[in-house]
Amino acid sequence: QVQLVESGGGLVQVGGSLRLSCAASRSTFSMYNMAWFRQAPGKEREFVAAISWSGGTTYYADSVKGRFTISRDNAKNTVYLQMNSLKPEDTAVYYCAAAQGRIGYLQSLYDYWGQGTQVTVSS
Repeated sequence: QVQLVESGGGLVQVGGSLRLSCAASRSTFSMYNMAWFRQAPGKEREFVAAISWSGGTTYYADSVKGRFTISRDNAKNTVYLQMNSLKPEDTAVYYCAAAQGRIGYLQSLYDYWGQGTQVTVSS
């Protein structure tokens, strides 16, 4: 079992930046592929970004490519999402997730989920 706790959400103006963090409870964190998803009000949860266990491979949704960066620090059992040039459509609850198996954009690949952190981008 892996517990994931997100932090770093908040209210930011259009064009601003935020860095989300997701801390994992287990020292075997480095064995998991990690991802961020988000869910906006009235919409389904969607893929944002993913990173392989080593950090050597990353994937991004087209909507965030060039603005968001996913990274990880296995020594700290933490994955990050740096969000720049934020837009109102980035407003959502952001979730991190961990996969024991292969990396990808499908929610079904991920075995463990955090509770989420709210990001609100105001115009």
